Amino acid sequence: MYNILICDDEQDIVSALEIYLKAEGYRCFAAYNGREALELLENEEIHLVLLDVMMPEMDGLSAMTAMRQSSNVPVILLTAKGEDTDKILGLNVGADDYVTKPFNPVELLARVRSQLRRYMQLGGGTKREELLCCGGLCLDDKRKEVTVDGEAVALTPTEYEILKLLLQHPGEVFSPRELYRRVWNDEPYGAESTVAVHIRHLREKIEIDPAQPRYVKAVWGQGYKLERGK
Repeated sequence: MYNILICDDEQDIVSALEIYLKAEGYRCFAAYNGREALELLENEEIHLVLLDVMMPEMDGLSAMTAMRQSSNVPVILLTAKGEDTDKILGLNVGADDYVTKPFNPVELLARVRSQLRRYMQLGGGTKREELLCCGGLCLDDKRKEVTVDGEAVALTPTEYEILKLLLQHPGEVFSPRELYRRVWNDEPYGAESTVAVHIRHLREKIEIDPAQPRYVKAVWGQGYKLERGK
């Protein structure tokens, strides 16, 4: 059974989400502001967080920033329609995905399943042993570890899957839409901005100078690739 933390200041939304999620067999924990969410994350085994952006006491973006200091648990933001700036900011500070209110229960559950599957694969290790390297950048898929010049790097599950895909196909260019399909396992609506934010965040962790990357390169007008022989 997976444990899901729902954080929203609107009790009706929390109750509705609990109904959908419990019907699928998930165990739910409820919080109504960012501080409560952080306390639950510290004291309970949480496998995924559904996090509202606009909340009293501590908003979702501040809570998201604090979570990423100690946890790589997948986070799906709950955003109001038109809050594009908040979506991008959330992805910038480590969110894995977002769902727009009012949400479609079928879409929400699909995103939850996708993020949980990726997270448990990242931590559990049912896949075959695989070491992928490019220069000083190495991904050990059995240990679920990434190192740069021998130093461990902490990636979110989404960042890990993007890097793994690129390392598996060095020199191959992936469009943002194709990256989204392969990593998110979803139709690529709004893929360009979502992928761009995760690529930027990944570069900040693996590149010496993210503005002049040696590994993850942009191919103008086409997409992204892992540079060979770096």
